[in-house]
Amino acid sequence: MTQGPTTARHLILHGRVQGVFYRDWTVDTARSLGLAGWVRNRPDGTVEAQLEGASDAVERMIAAMHDGPPRADVERIEQRQIEPEGLSGFERR
Repeated sequence: MTQGPTTARHLILHGRVQGVFYRDWTVDTARSLGLAGWVRNRPDGTVEAQLEGASDAVERMIAAMHDGPPRADVERIEQRQIEPEGLSGFERR
């Protein structure tokens, strides 16, 4: 399987994404794909995340994040390409 170059994305997730175990699901899913980064709730009810890793894994993660855990209802994901920071591990903030 090709890994592709390392890439990084900053994401803001809109919809019913707080109080539905979205952050825990994100940590588990990102770790299973070998990604680094973090996820946190924002005061406005959105969830913010940074993903870093092989570009194919980042794309798979973003695709999965449109569905998220069972009780989530993701309306849209804002994303922008950023420079990788060399993060290691994936954490909930």
